[in-house]
Amino acid sequence: MNLIECWIEHPLLQLDKTYSYVTDDDSIVPGVRVLINFNHKEIIGFVESVTPYESLEEINKSKGFECKPILSVLDEESYLTPELVSLAKWMAKDTVSPTISCFKTMLPSKVKPTSNNQAIKMERWLQVSHLEVLLTPKQLEVYEYVSSHEWVRYSEAREKFGVHVKNCVDKGALLEIEKEANATLSDNQELSPNLDLSKCQQEAIDKIRNADKNVILLHGLTGSGKTEIYLQLAQDVCTEGKQVLFLVPEISLTPQMVNRVKSRFGSHVAIYHSGLNPQEKYEQYKLVKEGVVNVVVGTRSAVFMPFQNLGLIILDEEHDSSYKQDNTPQYHCRDIAIHRANTYGCKVILGSATPSLESYARAMKGVYQLVKMDQRINETLPKVHCVNLKETVKKGESYILSNFLQDKIEACLNRKEQVILLLNRRGYSTTLRCNACQEVIMCPHCDLAMSYHASDKTLKCHTCGEVIRHIQSCPACKSNAGFSTFGFGTQRLEEELQHRFPTSRIIRMDADTTSKKNSHENLLKQFEEGKADILVGTQMIAKGLDYPRVTLVGVLNADAGLSRTDYRSIETTFDLIVQASGRSGRSDLPGEVVLQVFDEEHYAIQTAIKQDYDSFFQHEMKFRHAGGYPPYNYMISILVQDKNTEKAKRVAKEIRDELNGDYKILGPSTLLKLKDTYRYRVLIKGKDLEMMKESVRLVVRKKSSVSGCPTIKVDVNPMILE
Repeated sequence: MNLIECWIEHPLLQLDKTYSYVTDDDSIVPGVRVLINFNHKEIIGFVESVTPYESLEEINKSKGFECKPILSVLDEESYLTPELVSLAKWMAKDTVSPTISCFKTMLPSKVKPTSNNQAIKMERWLQVSHLEVLLTPKQLEVYEYVSSHEWVRYSEAREKFGVHVKNCVDKGALLEIEKEANATLSDNQELSPNLDLSKCQQEAIDKIRNADKNVILLHGLTGSGKTEIYLQLAQDVCTEGKQVLFLVPEISLTPQMVNRVKSRFGSHVAIYHSGLNPQEKYEQYKLVKEGVVNVVVGTRSAVFMPFQNLGLIILDEEHDSSYKQDNTPQYHCRDIAIHRANTYGCKVILGSATPSLESYARAMKGVYQLVKMDQRINETLPKVHCVNLKETVKKGESYILSNFLQDKIEACLNRKEQVILLLNRRGYSTTLRCNACQEVIMCPHCDLAMSYHASDKTLKCHTCGEVIRHIQSCPACKSNAGFSTFGFGTQRLEEELQHRFPTSRIIRMDADTTSKKNSHENLLKQFEEGKADILVGTQMIAKGLDYPRVTLVGVLNADAGLSRTDYRSIETTFDLIVQASGRSGRSDLPGEVVLQVFDEEHYAIQTAIKQDYDSFFQHEMKFRHAGGYPPYNYMISILVQDKNTEKAKRVAKEIRDELNGDYKILGPSTLLKLKDTYRYRVLIKGKDLEMMKESVRLVVRKKSSVSGCPTIKVDVNPMILE
């Protein structure tokens, strides 16, 4: 008889412990999912440990109570390696989250420890039976084909030989067996040689190879050739028989990185990102777990792939906020990568032209090793022009496209070169205002203005997804006086461009045009192949993309982010401008950048124009120091949310009053209502992060144990404070 300790599928911190069950199944191993009865309800458990005992009586005596038997075992083997199980426990403490939520985050949805279990796709395969059977000549062809391949998919054989396949199975000459579907890897990828390194690249790669520290911050200008350094270092590791993980922040960057990696390592590369369906994710996950591939390219969730012998982790665009998970557990991909690298004793390369202030500060202090690349491959930065919209609008010019930018676009198109225009706002216009009462149309479920989408004449909330179609009268005053639009988004920009440049071919990339499967890859491929002249998009086109014929980048409303109240708003504005500017003039053709701004004197704008990261860092660190923000202090956000505003506010105040430690407590502050949910935040700042986490864990665990408690979300070192 075996004692089973398992984590249960429950989100509350007070239940974040293992529970005891018994089984006489000796094949059960740690990490598998089991069906159990908990509080008169069948739920999924995740096996933590298996301990053999002589008898059930001995188990019950040792535990002091009667242990229930498990109902069934759901897996034949664990989908998590022992290293990932250990990582999940560390992650639960690091993010102040239930351990079960960490397991669920790590696994592909097909095998998550959840009661909404999904079926794994099965395939029919053929194998010879070696029975002596009389076959017709056609059936003999089928038999010999299967015999020469050991295993053959039924669908493949059926396509080749038709009904003769079934006849062979019916006669017993072939065995039909069901197996889990596996990803198909091709072997026809044409490999390209390493590129010659510039002097700057060679110096950087030598420093990384000889680095004393395991975490290296590679700070290189846009277009300085960081990707080639990644690839050559990855080759070093693969030659040793170890595995490599390439992480990128956006799905839009995945196709280019995948192509670059496959051109060097062949088709045996796993790809993992949110654009894959659950079955595809499961198949890619298995490729890594079974050691079929040594290289993985993916977005944030790929950091949990089940490696056996990890030799290098590359976190490209390490500053990007997409690396932070929004839902519980609210982990940062960089922290997970560094923890896994420490386990395997391998290096982590954090690459960026605009490193996060926290990473750069650690590099300056010697916690990370800093390697700088201050020269582009083509040794030429794009020429940057700044257009003051206050002045141009006064002159009667368009508030969307200034005359200067229009002239630059026209000149670029006449030279048969390509243009990228960045506007970090999708939709047609940002707000719709009633002509009678001047009220802005707000989302009925959120404290946010609805965005107008002209293509389908709808109002959409970009937070909760609410859609209002064919609005006739004002919800506030019931007037039919009509509405006026204010602000503009990518749809409106696309319309304006089509009007100004009627013969130009335009591709728009935003959340509205990239919702379908493979849409990112298809749109970017069209642009790469020269089937479009202008690429319009939101921040998803601002970084990482490399197109040699792009010689003009325009950033519209480039300083819009400065108006946000978040403490990172200046940093994210600087990042966006520098990254977007870096898409221009990356090859032999000279590049230009046009920034349309209202406050051209702001230091974020001036340093971004010069791509002067060090000056920006010095400016911004003064602000961070004055406000007590990271990297000078750690922060933990405790968000209390509920449909009942009074309940949420009361619990937030109780949490504030019960917190006690050597740190500063702010709040509770009232946040915007989202999805009919009222939200209050308590924020703590301090120097001792471990003490802060333990303090928060105790208070939140206590509050969560009360029946009917509002949802409490803990975010350690939040990236955004609205």
